[in-house]
Amino acid sequence: MIAWLFLAPLLLLTGHTAVNALLLRRPRRNASIVDRVAVLLPLRDEATRVTPCLESLLAQRGVPELTIHVLDDGSTDGTADVVRAVAGDRVRLHAGTPPPPGWLGKPNACARLADAAGDADVLVFVDADVVLEPDAVAGAVALLRDARVTLLSPYPRITGAGRLVQPLLQWSWLTFLPLRGMERSPRPSLAAAGGQWLVVDRAGYRRAGGHAAVRDDVLEDIGLARAVKRAGGRIALADGSRLATCRMYESWSDLADGYGKSLWASFGSPAGAVAVVALLLLLYALPPLLLPLGLWALAAYLLGVTGRVISAIATGGRVFPDALAHPLSVVLFAWLVARSFRLRRLGRLTWRGRRIMSG
Repeated sequence: MIAWLFLAPLLLLTGHTAVNALLLRRPRRNASIVDRVAVLLPLRDEATRVTPCLESLLAQRGVPELTIHVLDDGSTDGTADVVRAVAGDRVRLHAGTPPPPGWLGKPNACARLADAAGDADVLVFVDADVVLEPDAVAGAVALLRDARVTLLSPYPRITGAGRLVQPLLQWSWLTFLPLRGMERSPRPSLAAAGGQWLVVDRAGYRRAGGHAAVRDDVLEDIGLARAVKRAGGRIALADGSRLATCRMYESWSDLADGYGKSLWASFGSPAGAVAVVALLLLLYALPPLLLPLGLWALAAYLLGVTGRVISAIATGGRVFPDALAHPLSVVLFAWLVARSFRLRRLGRLTWRGRRIMSG
């Protein structure tokens, strides 16, 4: 009986991962579009890593009407000078202003950029750590239109520090989120998005209230997806690993700080966090410790690894040996969640020199 308490849910979850992997949308290569597109790049102290991103934006093709807007959000490291040196007058560089009361920094910067986008039909939000293939923007906008959605979140291939933890992003929504059901459902609670690269129909963005609707949301990407749904729009996730890479963190300490600022907001409540983390630990971290009890524990461990392998293959991630360490990944994630709640309780949530509201 105890064996099936583990094996039954793991069979269902791993099977669901496989089904989602087959249904996962992917932007087509070498697309050509007619929409007027504005690429929007918010920057704060990104002088050391913005160059590859800018160069990739300047190399986009298949988009006859493309403008690139860059906002320097109070950088102190010469970010604006780097932008001028790399792009010159091929981008429109805007000076940021401190966020008004009640606003967080990134939603404020994105709202400013959206206001500057002129008569664009589609807004493409990109982070400084993302590098796009030359046909990435055209492919993503084409998929936005083909899928008939308001907001598209193409997840890039994640590189850099955190090989054990970062792949859990894609694995989590492939395993637990019904992708086609999420697209059809009007429920705002059934939403996911990754803010590294977002593509949104501008008219739908305005109906949703834009970033003003998520001005104080530390997870502004998911908040924007929910706002789109509340306004009657549709959202979709896609695998963007063939068209984009994202080097999110350079070191483990950077990763811990990045996750620390936002993980506390990912579960709705502390009780929700406890329930989710306990379930993950039970299903994915405990079986290796129970191997002496029988072969069912090995089967449970291998089912968890299989789900991770499917996710890695579907989203351009590293398969082995990373997938074999899936139980350790879950344990590290649980520690990061606990650390995030602790920092919030102590009032020590900050990012890029700004205090993060957590009320």
